[in-house]
Formats: sequence, structure tokens, C-alpha cells
Amino acid sequence: MNRRIVVFLAAACLAPAQQTAPAKAPPYQQLKYPPLKQFKIPEIASYTLSNGMKLYLLENHELPLVSGLALIRTGNLFEPADKVGLAQITGTVMRTGGTKEKTGDELDVELENRAASVESSIGESSATVSFSALKENAAEVLAILRDLLTAPEFRQDKIDLAKTQMRSMIARRNDDASSIASREFAEILYGKDTPYGRRVEYAHLDNISRGDLVAFHQRYFFPANVMLAVQGDFKAAEMKALIEKLFQGWNAPQPPVPPFPPVTAKPTPGIYLASKPDINQTFFRIGHLGGTLRDKDYPALEVAADILGGSFSSRLFKKVRTELGYAYNVSAAWGAGYEQPGVFRIGGSTKSASTADAIKVIREEVERLRSSEVSDEELRTAKDTVLNSFVFRFDSPAKTLSRLLTYEYYGYPKDFIFRYQAAIAAVTKADVLRVARERFRPENFTIVAVANPKELDPPLTTLGEVRVIDLTIPEPKKEAAPSDSATLARGKQLLQKVQQALGGAEKLAAVKDLVQSTEVVMEMGGGAMKASQKVFWLDPSHFRQEQQLPFGKIVAYADGETGWIQTPQGVMPLAAPVMKQVRTELLRLWVRLALSDRNPDRTVNAVGENVIEISDKQGASLRVEVDGSTGLPRKLSYQSSQMAGAPVMVEETYSDWRDVGGVKLPFKVSITQGGKKFADASVQEILVNQGLRAEDLAKKP
Repeated sequence: MNRRIVVFLAAACLAPAQQTAPAKAPPYQQLKYPPLKQFKIPEIASYTLSNGMKLYLLENHELPLVSGLALIRTGNLFEPADKVGLAQITGTVMRTGGTKEKTGDELDVELENRAASVESSIGESSATVSFSALKENAAEVLAILRDLLTAPEFRQDKIDLAKTQMRSMIARRNDDASSIASREFAEILYGKDTPYGRRVEYAHLDNISRGDLVAFHQRYFFPANVMLAVQGDFKAAEMKALIEKLFQGWNAPQPPVPPFPPVTAKPTPGIYLASKPDINQTFFRIGHLGGTLRDKDYPALEVAADILGGSFSSRLFKKVRTELGYAYNVSAAWGAGYEQPGVFRIGGSTKSASTADAIKVIREEVERLRSSEVSDEELRTAKDTVLNSFVFRFDSPAKTLSRLLTYEYYGYPKDFIFRYQAAIAAVTKADVLRVARERFRPENFTIVAVANPKELDPPLTTLGEVRVIDLTIPEPKKEAAPSDSATLARGKQLLQKVQQALGGAEKLAAVKDLVQSTEVVMEMGGGAMKASQKVFWLDPSHFRQEQQLPFGKIVAYADGETGWIQTPQGVMPLAAPVMKQVRTELLRLWVRLALSDRNPDRTVNAVGENVIEISDKQGASLRVEVDGSTGLPRKLSYQSSQMAGAPVMVEETYSDWRDVGGVKLPFKVSITQGGKKFADASVQEILVNQGLRAEDLAKKP
């Protein structure tokens, strides 16, 4: 018996060796695929409600889910020129600000408990309010959507938060070289002073108030300007009745919304260079304005752009990347908008030293496309690429409804997708050559490069005149409080009251150096981080700070003008934002801040009852809130520069004042940043007049 088992197992092991080897797979070029099935547009029921709102319903009983979105004809194209960012903030705070009955945070909890969502946003030429919910919760979630759509509360704390987030985006907008290239390219093509090319700045955010959000919403969010589309597991008649009932009380008549402003920019050919010394490669954009989806040549232009740089088999990819090795990535696309022209863009990145050569080769490839017909294989591959992409545009009922709603929103025919599909299939080699010659205009190319100029060899000037792009971010405007002789006099009187509370002006002036040891507990994303800090100050402006953090020790020194910082990674000069922080630290030093009336470079102004503003000629300013009964400072507030991100408002609240060498100084400090708790500082020891020397403070560890 055992012998038979052994023989059987041996035969089984040998069997594969005796089988015929599988046939070799054919090359991928020989693979054949069946044609894509013809897409059918589902039946969508459309209605106009009694208040004028348009409603589109698509039944889909595959899953017990309901979702949808409202499209509102508005956008940042309607923003006032001095309030860029208004539309974005309005779209954000519509949701985060909640309703009259519930805050945005309370809605977050309610929706999360229902496995639902409601979101809002406003882009360039449309606003959306979308939702998703389980079938059983659809009515309740639609009621929340109605409240946010018709009567958002726009709570001030959420407006402030949205502004803080946008200030952070402004401060970081030069961090990513590729984003810089895309931004500057678009602004040059559309015009920096047009609705299509404007960028948000700190000053714009300062101009925006809650009243502006309310007015913007009131002007554009009215029933006749809203298209609501819903798809999911419901019966159309029942859903129509539900939505009619939900919105029956919303009647907010407004004049019709005007057309969006036209694009008026003219060609801006030339070479533009943005200097970014911290990168070792160049990010570039090349091209000019494109067209619209209505353009009869759009299908041929899309195919032509795909042949030029739309895939791994494109001419640019093969030549610039594969053959010459100039570019890490390179692509081309003919951009088309629904109402306004998009952008014909060639983009990529390359080694700094090969920048000029890469741009030259790209120009040559464009000219080659314009000089002779493409091959049959190139045409077939490009058309297949475009046609096959249709599968992913309509692969779910939600996508189908959204796209068809968008066609309706911009006034396109319902069968636009079929017309476009047929037009792509009909594109010929002659069409590609014709549109390349007529619409790809190298003489109008705008070339934007973001690079380290020192590494460009040869320089871009070998290609023509180079214009420098200024990447400077305008500083936030600091509005000083109004002042006159009366407020200045009250400010001086209040500061003298502080001097007396701290021990007297002469005792404060007698302090020539100071050493302070502090234990700090910082709030870090829900947790806490402890740090030890020791500060050395020598009159007038020598400053040394030693911090022991969980990840290592950091030591910084400054003399008021320059300085250095040592981290576990090494020693480096103090960056500009850190120097600003140091100057603010020096300004906030109580033994000198309290004597600001003796400093000719400082202004002391009363800006409220028991509140003074102290500013200097370098633009630094802060506010001191004084305890009216004791004369001691209660709170100090100021803008703090950050290494990355927008300046943030900091508030320090003081307590536990103790006598140190004849002057009173705080031993407890509670700190908030951007309205949120940041740290608690507990001073362990303060020593004054210890005979510190500048050379000792400047000594590196």
C-alpha cells in the first residue's frame, strides 16, 4: 500500500515536466480588444419647482443610497477686485459656519452619526452644494442641505479660521516650484489684473467682512439661479414632492445673473524666469491660450495635443525624456473651457543644466508636428486614448448625472458627448496637420521657467530676452490705530502707570542684562510637548535662547541685525522670519517695553480704555491690555512671523508677578496662537544684572 502511494506521488510530481509548455504570449501590439459598448444616457426626469428652482432626478436602485448636488451660477469671476478670495471664503463658511440652529461642528457630529455628508464650495464659474446619505436618512440630510443653501449663518469664528487658512496658503505659495510655474503661466496668459488672473493677497483678506459674505450669498443664491440634481434609491415622484415641500418657503427674488466676463487677454510671447535658489531642477510651462469645448476644431486639437505629449508614446516623451534624457517628465494638453478659453500647455521638469536645450527641442517638436502629417499609428493611438477615456466619465450614475447637469448649466446640448465622440472618431491626419498649423502658434509661446539661475548652463538668454518674475509676497498691511495728541498723551499716561506698577522707571532702566529660565508645555495636535528654555539678554539687543526639546537642543543668537541658529542638523544663519521673531522678542522684553516712551523710535498710543499700542519705525507693533486697578499688564497681543505660513496673532496672558531685583516680572504666561491654546510657560528663575558679555552670548556651542 505504501509503495503504491509513493509511486503515485512520484508520478504526480513528474507530470508537469511531461506537459506541453504554454504558448508564448503575443506582443502587446498584437493584442486585440473589442470595441467599447455604446454608452446610453439614462432617463433623467426634470422639473421646475414652484419657486423657480430646477430639479433633475435619476432613479438608481442598485444600492440604498441617495446623493446629489446643487449648481449655482456664480463664482470668483464676480468678486470685487479688492476682495479676491471672497467667493472661496463664502463657499467654505457656508458649510463650516452652520445654520442659525446648529453650528458647523454640531452638523459634523450629526452627519457623521448618519454616515452622511454635506459640502459646499465656490470655484471660478460655479458654486456647488453636494450631499450623500443612506436612503433612510435622505430626508433629514436634504433638510440640512436646504438650510445651508438658503440661510447659512456665516459665524465669525469660522470666517476667521478660513482667513487664517488662506493666509497660510499665501505664505506657502512659493514652496512648490511646479505650482509656481503653473500659477505664473496662467496669470501671464490671462492677465494679472483680470478676473481670470488675479491672485489673493493678505490685503484682500483684510478687506473681507462677514457682511460681504452675506451680500455675496444673497445676490447669487436664489431659487431661479439653482439647479439641484439628485440620484439614488427613490421614486422620482416621491422625491419631487419631498424637495418641493422642503424648498416651498424659499422665495428670494433677484435680478438675473449677468454673463461671466470675457477673456480679453492678448498674446504675451516671451521667456519669463522665476528664481528659486533652493531647487536643482527647472520646472517649465510653455504655450498660449487655448479654446472652448464648442470649438469645431476641439476634437482634432485634443488628438493633436495627445500625439505631441499626451502619453508615454507621445513625441515629446520619446524625444525629450527617453532619447535625450533632458526631462524627468513632459506633457502637452489642449485646454478647453465650457465658456471661456482654456490653455494650450506644454509642461514638465528638467535638469537645470539642460533647461535651454529641453525648451529648444520642445519647440522643434511642435514645428515638426506642424510641418507634416502624423503616422497612422500615432493617429490611431491618440484617438483610442481619447475615446477610451469616455468610459471613466460615465462609469457611475453619480458621474453621469453630474456631467449632464454641467452640460445643462453651461448651455450644451444633451447629446454633446455623442457629437464629441463622433467628432473624435472622424479626425484625420489632415485634420491634425491643419489644426497644428493654424492653432499651435510657437511665435506666441509664453515660456515660464522656475529655476536656480546659477545652475542654468547655458542660460535662458541664449533663447531670447528673459523677463524676471517677482515672487515677493506682499506683507500684510498693518493698520495702526488712529492717533492724535490726545490719544498719544493718554497712551503715555497709561504706560507711566505700568512703569510705576513694575517698580518705577528708574529701576527698570537700571536693568542692563537678564537671564530667565522657563519650563514650557506646548499643545501639539491633541498631545503635549515639554521644553526647557533659557533666555539671555544684554542691553540693548544681544539675545541668546537655549531650548531643550524632546528631539534635541536648539540654540539661537542674534545681535538685533544678524544671527545664527544651531539645531541637531548643524549651524545656519537666521532666516528672515526668525530674525523678525527675535526683534519682536526684544520689543516685548518688559524691562524695555515699559520704557517705550523714552525711545524716540517708538510710538505709544491709547487705542481703548486701558489698552495701548506700541509700535516702532521698523513696522513692529503690539498691544498691551492693562489691569486698571493694579497697573500691571494683563495681556499682550502681536503678529508673529512664521518659518512657513502666514503671520499668526499671538496673545500672552500674564499672572504671578514677583519682585526680581526691585522690578516686578511675570512668572506665569498663557499663550494662544490664532485663537487656539498654544502653550503654558512657568518661569523658574529670573536673574538681573549678572554682568553678561556680548562675546559670551555669541559663542557657539
